[in-house]
Amino acid sequence: MIKNKKITRNISAGMYVLSTYGAGCMVDTVMQISAGDPVLISVAVNKNNYTNEMIKKNKKFAISILDMDVDANIIKTFGFNSSRDMNKFAEVDTIEVDGIEVIKNCIGYMTCEVVNIIDADTHTLFIGKMVGADKFNYKKQMTYNYYQENKDDILKIELENGKTFYVCTICGYVYKGEELPEDFVCPICFASRELFEKKMK
Repeated sequence: MIKNKKITRNISAGMYVLSTYGAGCMVDTVMQISAGDPVLISVAVNKNNYTNEMIKKNKKFAISILDMDVDANIIKTFGFNSSRDMNKFAEVDTIEVDGIEVIKNCIGYMTCEVVNIIDADTHTLFIGKMVGADKFNYKKQMTYNYYQENKDDILKIELENGKTFYVCTICGYVYKGEELPEDFVCPICFASRELFEKKMK
């Protein structure tokens, strides 16, 4: 019996911006699976995410590693919006590497060419061969668990007196309203209603 799904937050995971030509999103499911030659990196992406579609089309992706001092606007831009609706890269400082925009103010980046694609139920697991990488600073990496425990402060979520909010525990999207609809899913990460936390000031 699953009594508390939040235990998964304690699996070591970081906060990353995943990007490809024409799209980008926030992810935490990044892992090095080979340290040899080549270096192989995997990342899981929701099938409903536009970035998933564009990685399949472009056959390459980049991962920007976020630090503890990350600008909240980066998380909001890449986490709470769809690349179908806006050019996220116009909202933050980026540099182009191997034809892909990466975040300028971060620990560093990796660029990868897709070598395998695995179906994983609601997600697609992309395995990429690292073709480029650099480190910009030596700051401490922001972990997914830290983000979840402190997202109200990180994102500067302001609750209005007497108002009820529901915050997605996966991406941090905020729904304003007294009650979540029964069939509600997060419009950004597609998390179900049960994965929202009720907050009220």
